[in-house]
Amino acid sequence: MPMKSKILLFIVLVLMPCHSFARKFSVSTDILGYARLGTFNAEASYAVSRRWSVTAGMRYNPFTFRKGDPERQFQDRQLSFSAGARLWPWHAMSGWWFAGKVRWQEYNRGGMVSRKTEEGDRYGAGLYCGYTYMLTPHLNLEFGAGLWAGIADYRQYSCQVCGITTRIGKKFFLLPDDVIISLAYVF
Repeated sequence: MPMKSKILLFIVLVLMPCHSFARKFSVSTDILGYARLGTFNAEASYAVSRRWSVTAGMRYNPFTFRKGDPERQFQDRQLSFSAGARLWPWHAMSGWWFAGKVRWQEYNRGGMVSRKTEEGDRYGAGLYCGYTYMLTPHLNLEFGAGLWAGIADYRQYSCQVCGITTRIGKKFFLLPDDVIISLAYVF
């Protein structure tokens, strides 16, 4: 039996007893995140009560496009971690939800609108809302959006490859965040 088949069989056997804890855990991935220049993402949730769940998530994008061409290079690289809680007015893992999160993000973006590039760290918190539609007892489709605000410790460059620093500092930011269409597996 191939190794992949053994691993899959092991995971199925381990998760079968979890059926008695039905609809307490979920793992999800945002489909729109992949459309954002290939940003990998995942979020795990645990329902601590009928109306509350806690979440932890991450995003990762290591890609630089047209690297080495100073006129056409662009990137939206990031490494981001978040933790938060969701309030479900009806029932955890189904229906409307409201959330709050704290997030840290290391980022480098530039070349998309102008040649200017900015990199740094962002620290902040956000408020979100959305709706989760149950496709099957174990598969949900989630829609959501939110805003996050905080402080960015940044460095700005005049172009992606020249390394000429034009500004260094800290600034307040308010950005749209978690515009999602996610698939979530609930177990």
